[in-house]
Amino acid sequence: MRALIVDDERLARQELRRLLAEHGGVEVAGEAHNADEAEDLLERFEPELLFLDIQMPGRSGLEMLEQFANPPQTILTTAFDCYAVRGFELNAIDYLLKPIAPERLAEALRRVRVRMKECGAEWERAQNATALEQVFVRDGERCWLVRMEEIALLRSEGNYTRVVFADNQPLIPRSMAQIEPRLDAKLFFRANRAEIINLRRVTTITPEGDGYCVALRDGPTVGVSRRQAKALRDLLAL
Repeated sequence: MRALIVDDERLARQELRRLLAEHGGVEVAGEAHNADEAEDLLERFEPELLFLDIQMPGRSGLEMLEQFANPPQTILTTAFDCYAVRGFELNAIDYLLKPIAPERLAEALRRVRVRMKECGAEWERAQNATALEQVFVRDGERCWLVRMEEIALLRSEGNYTRVVFADNQPLIPRSMAQIEPRLDAKLFFRANRAEIINLRRVTTITPEGDGYCVALRDGPTVGVSRRQAKALRDLLAL
C-alpha cells in the first residue's frame, strides 16, 4: 500500500521511514512537513495510508482531517496523548505516541489491513446495489421526496451531506462515503474532495488555474480540482 508521511520534524520522518522498511507491502510515496504540502501530495499520489503528525506550523493535523472529505486510512503520530479522543472522532484508525514503538506500529498496520479488507467488501456490496432514483430528505420539520436528477450538488460536511436542489439546502445525517456508491456515475461527478455535481445541471465550464470553475443550474459555482479536471474533460469530450 502507498503511504504518505506528514510531520514537520525531518528526523521523525526519517525514523518512521526506517521503521516502515521492516514491513513488507508498505511503500512511502512521499513526505510533507505541513498540511498544505500534504494536501498537494494527497492529490498527486492518492495514498491508501496517511501517517499524520498533529502539532505542526499552520494548520494542525486534526484541522486538516476536519477539512478533508475523504482522507485515506489515517494513523496519527504525536508526542502528546491529549488528542486521542478527537482523533478517533475523525475516524483515525490508530494513535501512535512518539517515539514510536515497533510493536505498536505493527499493530497499527494490522488494523489498517483489516479496515481496508472490510472497506473492499463494503464497496463490492455497494456496486451490486441498485442506484438511487429518488431520496427522502428531512430537515427539521420539513420533508421532501427528491428525484436524483433534480439534485444539483452534494457537499460533504463531516459525517453529514448537504443536498442542494431548487432553493433548498437541507443537511442529512449520512456521510458522502455512504451516499456516493449509490449514485449514478453517468449523472453525478466528483468535482473535488468535498463536492459532487450533477452533470445535467452544468451550465458553463470556465478554466481556472489547473482546474475548472463550473456553474450549476439551481446550484452554486463549484471548483473542479486539478486531479479531477482531466477526468471531467475525458467524460465530456466528443
